[in-house]
Amino acid sequence: MFDVEFFFRTFWLSFKALPVTLKITAVAFAGGIAIGFLIALCRIHKLKVLSQLCAFFVSFIRGTPIVLQILVVYSIIPSLLNSIFKNAGSSIDVFKINPIVYAYIVFSLNNTAILSEVFRSALLTVSKGQFEAGITCGLTSYQTYRRIIIPQALESALPNICNATVNLIKNTSLAFMMTVKDITAVARIEASYGYNYIESYLDIFVIYIIVCSIVQQIFRLAEKKVSVYRTGKRALKLEGEKC
Repeated sequence: MFDVEFFFRTFWLSFKALPVTLKITAVAFAGGIAIGFLIALCRIHKLKVLSQLCAFFVSFIRGTPIVLQILVVYSIIPSLLNSIFKNAGSSIDVFKINPIVYAYIVFSLNNTAILSEVFRSALLTVSKGQFEAGITCGLTSYQTYRRIIIPQALESALPNICNATVNLIKNTSLAFMMTVKDITAVARIEASYGYNYIESYLDIFVIYIIVCSIVQQIFRLAEKKVSVYRTGKRALKLEGEKC
């Protein structure tokens, strides 16, 4: 029988763990945006060796299940490092590291690979002629990207960034595998006492629906704001006036 009292009590207990989920999401999102964009640039400009390494990284991360990545980062690598430190006579104990650090690493790497492809495809939608025009007008490469290329690419990228962010939030539910007390972990722990798994999983479902809906709404507002760059006319007009 469905336990309504347990449902509401566990809902608020799980909701209190929301900051942990959001913290993991924020760190992974920030890392993915920064590093993912650099990887996209490396691959677009085909930098020697570096572009190949970036391509291998993206293929490896996107081609392996995130559960496997968690096992590697949380179990295999720490065990190897611990053996190395012990053999070297070091007193460093990698197992004392806060588990959330491993969550930061796993989800940042995963999100970086995904966003790098998002940025690469978005940047390629902007013609090379616009970059050359910016350089001809006396702008630096940085200024050309900031004022001409990125504003136009951003509109194409936002829907995919939104999808990546929503998937990231949902994937953080796997953080419980690293003993991180996020929404899923708290709900599962509460359910284990009386085997109220239906109520607990429904709590998780409702919380993630609320959070993901809010995130999607934020991105919709962002898409409307950057829609002024739809054809690149505004950016090109500004650069034309400068020339």
